[in-house]
Amino acid sequence: MSRPSWDEYFLSIAREVSRRSTCKRRQVGAILVKDKRILTTGYNGAPRGLEHCEVTGCLRETLGLSPGERVELCRGLHAEMNALLQGAIHGVRVDGATLYTTDSPCVSCAKMLINCGIKRIVSSADYPDPLAKEMLAAADVEVALMPASLAGRQGPNSA
Repeated sequence: MSRPSWDEYFLSIAREVSRRSTCKRRQVGAILVKDKRILTTGYNGAPRGLEHCEVTGCLRETLGLSPGERVELCRGLHAEMNALLQGAIHGVRVDGATLYTTDSPCVSCAKMLINCGIKRIVSSADYPDPLAKEMLAAADVEVALMPASLAGRQGPNSA
């Protein structure tokens, strides 16, 4: 049995976190890590106390929107947003952290991650948002794509 690298280890935890997602279209998990310690976790779903999309239905699905298109119409928060908000709620500093996520961030999340001082993003699946990639590169945020199949692992986004 081989020991996983730190990136493999933390991505596997992000995949496990994604299992809590209540989104009908995409289950995403994210964790923020600094000095090999998990700071916060997040998954995508409706705001606290509100009904989940599995109950209300998905407006984006009803409208036939593609990934990355009109993300503001989603009633859920993204996993990255929830990981950042968890830090804010509990007073956890996330600047200088690495984000491990099952999907690379959209532009809205990328802007928040940049402003919170996230220095590195490791993702197991790519999300089709060229502006997010452009902004992360301009902000010198290191982005690494490590598909589950390359890491020798199976996850919710590796079929």
